[in-house]
Amino acid sequence: MKAGVLAAAALPLAASVTEAQAPSEEKRDSWHGLKVSVASYSLRKMPLEAAIKAIQRTGLKYVSIKDVHMPMKSTAEERRAVVQRFKDAGITPLSCGNVAIKNDEADIRAAFEYARDAGLPTIVCAPHPDSIPILDRMVKEFDIRLAIHNHGPGDKFPSPNEIWPAIEKYDRRIGFCIDVGHTVRAGVDPTEAILKYRDRLYDMHFKDLNGKQPKAAPVEVGRGVLDIKGMLKAVLEIRYTHLLSFEYEKDADDPLPGLMESIGYVKGVLTGLRR
Repeated sequence: MKAGVLAAAALPLAASVTEAQAPSEEKRDSWHGLKVSVASYSLRKMPLEAAIKAIQRTGLKYVSIKDVHMPMKSTAEERRAVVQRFKDAGITPLSCGNVAIKNDEADIRAAFEYARDAGLPTIVCAPHPDSIPILDRMVKEFDIRLAIHNHGPGDKFPSPNEIWPAIEKYDRRIGFCIDVGHTVRAGVDPTEAILKYRDRLYDMHFKDLNGKQPKAAPVEVGRGVLDIKGMLKAVLEIRYTHLLSFEYEKDADDPLPGLMESIGYVKGVLTGLRR
């Protein structure tokens, strides 16, 4: 009986110690609140179900869907079905792309209907420079954000610095998908671009390169020359709330090992960072 009383008396103390030792919700989140995702272009040679299983293996909970996994010419029902398959697997789609957009109203409307049918709030896109006035009307009509993707030397928008003059006078829903690798290839510091264009940064393609020259090649994140820590500190500083998507372009036939290595490296870097 005495032993029972002593055990009962110890219970509140044990509970308080357990609660004190339990990590807070923020500490348990190794991503510091970031919506870290896989750009499904990374898995472009996989059919949809294999790509979904691969993303599940990474442990990430978000995806940016490439049209190889949800064709542009699909029906509204087919689009909704694809999104539901991701959701049933515990993965939330939050953008699509990269979508090439012509200077043609019918083509642009089709891209917005594609995103609307799938319930996606953001289109990552590569628009014709002359199409911006039409895009301005469409973002107002559909209330869907555009994240214009820069694609490095030779592209119409090599870096975010060329995107800004084209969009600054238009609706704020027209913004950026900063591809950090292509930004470096264009001779621009992606950390500076993240901070400079924070107010309209709606998606990111995160990766690493083996150099900073225009023809640098993709490598696993952490094996290259990009300032991974600096970029991550920047997105935490601006309290970035949209997708940070791993776009792993190396090893198209077997991307999962390198993709998972990249994810693990970034998670390790974030573990050492504090807000």
